[in-house]
Amino acid sequence: MARKTVTMEAGPGAPAERVPGLDRLPAGPALFVGRRAELAALRAAAARPAEGRSPVLVLAGRPGSGRTAPALRFAVTAAAQYPDGVLFARLSAPDGARVPPARVARRLLERLGADTAGVPLPGAVEDGRDDPACVALRRALAGRRVLLLLDDVRDAGQLWPLLADEPGCLVLATTAGPLTGIEDIDPVILGGLDRLAAAELLGDLVSGTRISCDPVGAADLAEACGSQPAALRLMAGRLRGNAKLAVTEAAKELVRAVAEASAPVAGVAGEAEQEEKSEKPGKAEKAEKPAKAAKPAPGKRRKAAGAAEEPKAAGPAPVATPPVEPARDPAAWVRPAPEPAEPVPVPDNDPLIGAFTLAYAALPAVQARMLRALTLAPAQCADVRTASALVGCPAQQAAGTVAAVAERELLTVEPPAADGTARYRVPGRLHPRLVRLREREDRPAEVELARARLLERLVRLTECARALLDPAGGPGPDPLPGPLRLTSAAHARQWLLGERDPLLGAVADAIGQGDLDGSAGRLVTALLRALPLTGAAAPADLYQLHELVLTVAERHGRPRRASAALLNLGDLQAAAGGWEQASGHYRAALEHARSADDEALCARALEGAAGCHRALGDAVRAADWYGRALGLRQSMGDQAAEARLLARVAEAHTAQRRFEEAEREYRASLAVLRRIGDEHGREVVGTALAELRERALAGW
Repeated sequence: MARKTVTMEAGPGAPAERVPGLDRLPAGPALFVGRRAELAALRAAAARPAEGRSPVLVLAGRPGSGRTAPALRFAVTAAAQYPDGVLFARLSAPDGARVPPARVARRLLERLGADTAGVPLPGAVEDGRDDPACVALRRALAGRRVLLLLDDVRDAGQLWPLLADEPGCLVLATTAGPLTGIEDIDPVILGGLDRLAAAELLGDLVSGTRISCDPVGAADLAEACGSQPAALRLMAGRLRGNAKLAVTEAAKELVRAVAEASAPVAGVAGEAEQEEKSEKPGKAEKAEKPAKAAKPAPGKRRKAAGAAEEPKAAGPAPVATPPVEPARDPAAWVRPAPEPAEPVPVPDNDPLIGAFTLAYAALPAVQARMLRALTLAPAQCADVRTASALVGCPAQQAAGTVAAVAERELLTVEPPAADGTARYRVPGRLHPRLVRLREREDRPAEVELARARLLERLVRLTECARALLDPAGGPGPDPLPGPLRLTSAAHARQWLLGERDPLLGAVADAIGQGDLDGSAGRLVTALLRALPLTGAAAPADLYQLHELVLTVAERHGRPRRASAALLNLGDLQAAAGGWEQASGHYRAALEHARSADDEALCARALEGAAGCHRALGDAVRAADWYGRALGLRQSMGDQAAEARLLARVAEAHTAQRRFEEAEREYRASLAVLRRIGDEHGREVVGTALAELRERALAGW
């Protein structure tokens, strides 16, 4: 059935297309209704003068309230006031996992176009305001006017390291739970849509005259949905999929589904929820039975740090939260919660779950299987390449199946990939239920096979991209079928950069589970070869990949491979100036190399550790470690390395003012270089020796 579409009005302050980052915002729903009071409250809060730090706006609402859509609408209409760019990041994974602020900061720095070469890699200080990436982000925002849209923030501990002391920037955070600990926040609480907006949304989604000809039934359906946008969309999808279903009957179905879910034994999702409650009764009761509070008027802003809401059939009501005590020190405007918050659950008696139960039950078996399989996609975001691999079907069939599931509002339509490929995401509010259904209905062997097919498809795509970017590096695998194929070097680069985060997430998940290390290891190797060819490989991504190599090597007792991974980690840390962390990696690499009896790896680890001591100003230890590496290289007959290490030992002696020893080592290095015919090396070492003699004669 044809669907009516509504375009987004520009609204006040409509942005010019030149605002950086505006085109990288998620598309948001094609239909947007209501929320005028909430948007007005956000605009009023943003217009208040700010002093000393970036103002923070919070849009709070329970899962299914449609928090992201009004946040995107506000960002689009306000972008012109922030000419230095609009940045977007999700702070929760689709499965509810908490994304560390350091990882978010690194991605935001890249999108801001800031130089990340001097940003230290993950080390001793992580996941806090002192993390180097968070510090670099705040420094990069100084003097700029940037709008940061941070979606699905779990707790204040995620948000506060990203807040800059720059009043010209604005932070808009969406959250399902309270953000206690950040001062001067008046959250805008999202309840259900008003009656007119709910009817308008249903009418636009269902199209035709079914809604307009049955206003009573439409009102009943909106009430049964609690006027939640997500539940309304699911029921609209059900009506589109069943032309004979009356609107009034759909409302009755939803009421029955919610009532059945509230019973002691309530279907698949209810059973899983009951099991969780039986294991943790106190925690479940606390999460699903919050304190009652009066429902605010539409758009009314309450003096609190954010709130979740208690589901009710007649409409949602926000949870009261205790007021935040003012900070004693005016500079201490952020006091994060002591522990990361748990994801806000969607209880069984929520209309969203009832609507999902009805929508899922109406799916054909092929579509239901596809929907369950997409929970295995990297970051729960899939295109035809990943979808066809997960279910093992041709690309054309996969594309049609995924589009049909999205038509029923069970998938979120994402912006297309750089090559125009359609992309879809499993909504985070539905992800836990779909995982439970997958665990119940799909055999473990089928799930493992789907994961293996996905990894092998990603390996093949990555190797094809590498071959297109570097034809001299060797032939790639056989090309994939037409709809899945990468056709050029530019296409390969776009695909690698566009899918970088999902690829990294896929390999991390696979290695974390530990049952497909072979395929996961091949994907790591392919990514390490392909990503640097794009010219935009972030050191933090390479660092993560080498950490995964180390995990697999240690798991399978491969000390040589573990040593090589540690050496690469040390080199990345050293290049970023993290000398202490690099030294630790080199020492660990030395231990693995010794257990593997590999002299070459031992020598490289010794030389790396010596370089760290040298950079840290410890010339005595540097000379000692260089000397040990020199002994190994001499025993191996590696004359080029011997000459290099002799010069390094000479430099360490020079730093200790041991000029005679330094001159002796320089002369020995020159002799080796002369023997192997390295004229360039002789010139460099000869210059260093001449400078040493001049300093010695000058009494330095």
